[in-house]
Amino acid sequence: MQQFTYTITNPIGIHARPAGLLVQAAKALDCTVTIQKGDRSVSAVQLFQLMSMGVQHGDTVTVTIQGGDEAAGRAAMEQFFRENL
Repeated sequence: MQQFTYTITNPIGIHARPAGLLVQAAKALDCTVTIQKGDRSVSAVQLFQLMSMGVQHGDTVTVTIQGGDEAAGRAAMEQFFRENL
């Protein structure tokens, strides 16, 4: 299991467009990606669950990558978050 935390810099947070891109990026990986905010955790491939978390600018999330090639999955997710969120 690999994890990292990220503070959202996108002024709008995780809204429809970046959430859709996140789902696509997570589905392309050979591992399971979970996003956690506070005590709530959702799968990164579930668009409506991601959007229902209400992640806003300045919120910190924890991203967990499990199974498959975790190191590559973490690198891909870290890059995605830096570029899109």
